[in-house]
Amino acid sequence: MAFILGHTVKGGARAGTAAMLGIWTGALGHVVLAVSGLSAIIATSALAFSVVKWIGVAYLLWIGIQAIRHAGGTFINEAAPVGSSFGRIYWQGVLVDLLNPKVAIFFLAFLPQFVVPGAGPVWAQLLLHGVLIIVVAAVIEPPLVLLGSTLTTPLRSSPGLAKALDRTLGALLIALAARLALSKI
Repeated sequence: MAFILGHTVKGGARAGTAAMLGIWTGALGHVVLAVSGLSAIIATSALAFSVVKWIGVAYLLWIGIQAIRHAGGTFINEAAPVGSSFGRIYWQGVLVDLLNPKVAIFFLAFLPQFVVPGAGPVWAQLLLHGVLIIVVAAVIEPPLVLLGSTLTTPLRSSPGLAKALDRTLGALLIALAARLALSKI
């Protein structure tokens, strides 16, 4: 949510939508991993958990530092070519979600609770319930992106505030990296 709202505040509804779609795609990836059993490996292997965690930490730090370095400039720039900015934010969202082992563990711990013996193949039930989580996000998050964009439109028109927003987004991403770094299985 923080990643989505951070991009919404800085880049408006378009940037927030890109971040949101990226997070949803990453979540769908975690659903597929849970259904296939790969999330179980991450949850039970300290080495696999650590590898994914530290790659995620490094990635969050990198995009956080990029946001601070390019504050008010090219990190999220509405004057940039439309496709590149949207695509860049989308793929950041995918990677931020996929490289978070805590999301994998969430899906692995949460989804099996809703499996009903005899109600069909377990993999199909896990897939259905995982997709339903994303559907719930699809109901909740778009209005937040639109509201956030509307409320922060005046902020984005000021170059000084744009620089501050980039720095704030960068600090938020670095804080998320620190939180992930401190997480344990």
